[in-house]
Amino acid sequence: MSPKHVEALVKESWRNLAWRRFHWRHAVEARSIRRTIESRHGRTDPSQLKLADVYARDVFGDARYAPWLQAYTAFNGSFREGWIPDNYYGSVVVPKLKGLYGQISNLKPVSRLLFRDDAFPDIAYYVNGMFFTADHIAIPESAILDTVFSTSERVAFKLDQSSQGRGIYLIDRKDFRIGRIKALGNGVLQRFIVQHQWFDQFRSKAVATVRFTTVVDDAGHISLRACFLRLGRATDTHICPDSEVCIAVDLRTGRLCSKGYLNDWSDVDAHPDSHVTFAGLTLPSFPECLQKVIELHAKLPFARCVGWDVTVDSNGHVIVLEWNAEHNDVKFGEATQGPCFAGLGWEALGSLNRDSRTKLAFGR
Repeated sequence: MSPKHVEALVKESWRNLAWRRFHWRHAVEARSIRRTIESRHGRTDPSQLKLADVYARDVFGDARYAPWLQAYTAFNGSFREGWIPDNYYGSVVVPKLKGLYGQISNLKPVSRLLFRDDAFPDIAYYVNGMFFTADHIAIPESAILDTVFSTSERVAFKLDQSSQGRGIYLIDRKDFRIGRIKALGNGVLQRFIVQHQWFDQFRSKAVATVRFTTVVDDAGHISLRACFLRLGRATDTHICPDSEVCIAVDLRTGRLCSKGYLNDWSDVDAHPDSHVTFAGLTLPSFPECLQKVIELHAKLPFARCVGWDVTVDSNGHVIVLEWNAEHNDVKFGEATQGPCFAGLGWEALGSLNRDSRTKLAFGR
């Protein structure tokens, strides 16, 4: 066997190991969520769980996709055809329908270059040893402080590839150090957002965000497929996955559902700190937020599914804080609002992968 073949086999072995770990982690998470749900609401009907298992094997081609389907089933009390397991989404849909284009969203300083939209609250960027304005003009070090704090005394610094609350720093003018930014690495400096007063009723210091999930279908039409509000707890400075409260949102009206969910998917009727109930509340500027994310996705339709973290500021303006075009969260939407992606043909993408691997194995 030639050195090239040995190298190829080693690389393939590492890839297979990485994917096994990926599916194992998802199985652990999904089963933990299912246990939490069943501890509060009782055991799930075994016949419904069996349907999820059969569906994973028959439709997606592997039992490793069953744990998420069973978690969704436990959440809803019965199985629904059309659900997309989160690990299938990450291992099959993301590579097939996003590829390298999905990874662009990890590079924070390119957002305004791509979208040319003031909805992004970017003030400056630090990239590869240099500071730049929001218009990507180099800033001399003597002008950095005044440029960064031109509109407020506090900014948010977000590292490239930051997500789920990690790699985000709130910095006051008095604490700003150029050397610290350089040590942290490449990223974006954004103005601190004073959120719409509607969000203040929940009494969290963190700016509330609304996650919109939009999809480009095979005809090029862009549609909203899932939506939920993310709230911080009283002591949070920004939204963190370990403490956030998530509430599904009606896709047509922007009205909140009556129940919210903690990070372990246990349900609550009201915010744990403010005790404000969710039922009957409607998001501010929901139509404008939806219009904005559809408009933005149309500018970069190559990544076929995008999660947008949006808020509304104190002046009623739509602000896009983050966008995730890689493995954005679909599991919460699937459980609370799904099947969110029915009719898109995503189930067939896995069979294309299996056919390709078979041809490769037999040299065809």
